[in-house]
Amino acid sequence: MPATTTEQLTALSATTVIVHPLVLLSVADHHARAVSRNSNKRVVGVLLGQDNGKTINVANSFGIPFEEDEKDPKTWFLDHNYIEGMYDMFRKVNARERMIGWYHTGPKLRASDQEINDLFKRFIARPVMVIVDVRPHTVGIPTDAYFAVDEIKDDGTETRKTFLHVPSAIEAEEAEEIGVEHLLRDIKDSTTTTLSTRVSEQLASLRGLQSRLSDIQKYLQDVAAGSLPVNHQVVYHLQDAFNLLPDLSDPASTTSFASSTNDQLLVVYLSSLLRAVIALHALVDNKASIGRAELEEGAPEGKESDAAGQDGKEKDTEKTDAEGAEKKP
Repeated sequence: MPATTTEQLTALSATTVIVHPLVLLSVADHHARAVSRNSNKRVVGVLLGQDNGKTINVANSFGIPFEEDEKDPKTWFLDHNYIEGMYDMFRKVNARERMIGWYHTGPKLRASDQEINDLFKRFIARPVMVIVDVRPHTVGIPTDAYFAVDEIKDDGTETRKTFLHVPSAIEAEEAEEIGVEHLLRDIKDSTTTTLSTRVSEQLASLRGLQSRLSDIQKYLQDVAAGSLPVNHQVVYHLQDAFNLLPDLSDPASTTSFASSTNDQLLVVYLSSLLRAVIALHALVDNKASIGRAELEEGAPEGKESDAAGQDGKEKDTEKTDAEGAEKKP
């Protein structure tokens, strides 16, 4: 008898899927080479690593030939003979890396994912499916991990297969961290300052928070409208998060927030004022130095012009005397 969704959720609640940066780079490269930018097609590949029960370590991956009909999602092709050949070659390189699941670039679940997952059950009993979002404008962790489970409804209807979301994280070993740092060093603009980098990072964090809040709002609206069933586990987590928020209706909390904000703005104001004073001081010093340089350059030129004028007068006098002497008999 298959386990219920509640039992499977309890068993998988402590399972974490750890994705390494090498996998993300490989998936992004696979998508960039196989699919054009304006297309909505996705790519599919195999995930390699170690399944330690509570922790699934995704250390490597490789792409596989995959085609599907955009109009009919049930029509698709996947070369499983290619999977066997590539997996045999990868085992010769690193025998520790086992086949643990598959990936695609969604960016959301598709209707044919269950059938593809059943195909991968030929190679592994419990395959993990990881959706890697390769869109450049997304903010946050670009991975979503799922396990296929059998959902048994309370009304006694037919068992239905569905995907259960499990938490995922991105971690790197020391060698991978060095490689990622070199890549980021080439990508980042060297002309930007540390302050602008911090501001851009905070802006990206705020965008990620806004997207998560939008997802929570949409989920609660769908639950309230009745289009989605109530998931008590998700509601408990949301309630725990809301309990950590401060009570803004309390005057003491509002006053403390206003005082903290004013203190921070005072530091920003003083910093801006000092920068303006320093800039004006540098401007005055620059004009003074330019004026002194012009005076030093202009003094020798004046003396030379006076000397040249005196020589000209003497020559004119000599010329006049000579002409007068020639006219005399």
